Amino acid sequence: MLANSLVELDRQHLVHPVSSFRGHEERGVRVLRSAKGATVTDSEGRELLDGFAGLWCVNAGYGHESVVEAAARQMRDLPYATGYFDLGAEAPIRLAAALAERSPGDLNHIYFSLGGSDAVDSTIRFVRYFWHSKGKPERDQFISVEQGYHGSTTMGAGLTALPGFHDGFGVPYAWQHKISSHYLYRNPLGDDPQAVIDASVAELRAKVAEIGEEKVAAFYVEPIQGSGGVLVPPKGWIKAMRDVCTELDILFIADEVITGFGRTGPIFACEDEGIVPDLMTCAKGLTSGYIPMGAVFMRDHVYETIAEGAGAKAVGHGFTYSAHPVSAAVALEVLALYEGGLFENGVKAGVRLMAGLESLRDHPLVGDVRGRGMLAAVELVTDKAKKTPLPASVQPATRLFDRAWEQGLIVRSFAQGIFAYAPPLCCTDAEIDAIVERTRKVLDLTLEDPEIRAVLR
Repeated sequence: MLANSLVELDRQHLVHPVSSFRGHEERGVRVLRSAKGATVTDSEGRELLDGFAGLWCVNAGYGHESVVEAAARQMRDLPYATGYFDLGAEAPIRLAAALAERSPGDLNHIYFSLGGSDAVDSTIRFVRYFWHSKGKPERDQFISVEQGYHGSTTMGAGLTALPGFHDGFGVPYAWQHKISSHYLYRNPLGDDPQAVIDASVAELRAKVAEIGEEKVAAFYVEPIQGSGGVLVPPKGWIKAMRDVCTELDILFIADEVITGFGRTGPIFACEDEGIVPDLMTCAKGLTSGYIPMGAVFMRDHVYETIAEGAGAKAVGHGFTYSAHPVSAAVALEVLALYEGGLFENGVKAGVRLMAGLESLRDHPLVGDVRGRGMLAAVELVTDKAKKTPLPASVQPATRLFDRAWEQGLIVRSFAQGIFAYAPPLCCTDAEIDAIVERTRKVLDLTLEDPEIRAVLR
């Protein structure tokens, strides 16, 4: 089918996620045709470095034949098996055991979902069941962090603290509360990391007191806030928040949908601070985006409390495609690839990526460079001293993405003028260097924009 025919069919029928319907109709779709390693090719034959691994997810890189073979083999043998009725299949059983073995502490119980959003949604249901089982149904209030992202199901979008996921949807709910982000670059206390930690601890305690300690069920946080702009907390921040939750008997949920599977270095980012959450979510890198799958990890005490509370009754939560055998077979092969060298390469590539992006700090438009491992951001400003963001009139999200595309680079660009990076762990030194150099070219082109020059200080 001709590319222009696909563009028109897309315009008429396909609803794209998190898009301006009218804006997409006007711009049209860019059709991707194939991919290998860290490179994707569009329908016109243009090759682009994927500096964002799809949507933070193709951690292993594209085109691994062993993953394709694992999926095909499972499809031939057993393409589907329900987990209902005490039935199951070998691949998801082996995957659950493998994940439990590699998870922090006693996160020994794994519930499989279709992706990150419904994994978060599942934790909300499990948390409520947990407190009902404890005889404390009044503990039904949830706290998350401003600029955090926890999916776009209705309940998860309420925990998400980004206005675009709230406007017009009737969320957040009254039982969903927020505390401020650590966001070091724009935090008045940003020059003193311990002061930021102390302020966040105090705010969490104050929020719990305001709600009522006996009513708070859980606290949700990403080890690094991804869709909020790749916001990296000061060292010790996550542990301090975890300690408060432990002290106040509040369940601590780590959302590792983005950070899991080598994105920041270790297999899970929680390991960076040596914490064990009560529940943990993952997705994306679990199957390297080759096929949908997510997971909820439960600590022993959470599982046992729910089990005892239910007794002989079924715990009424499940999906048709939970523990799908094909997804599990893919995840097992992807895990083998990670541990066969990709994790190690990702650590090396992450050091190179951060060093390369740091070299952009002297550019007139660069206000901040931040990240950890293969997860990073460059924030653009028009006034470094005042940290003035790019004006909305220049449509940063669209124009920056377009300029990067024209230079053969895919990165995520946010409306505030932030580039986000999450390259595949398979990237070579040359590919990392190309990501940095193409970014520099985009910055130079943006600097030449008359609307930017008019406000630059």
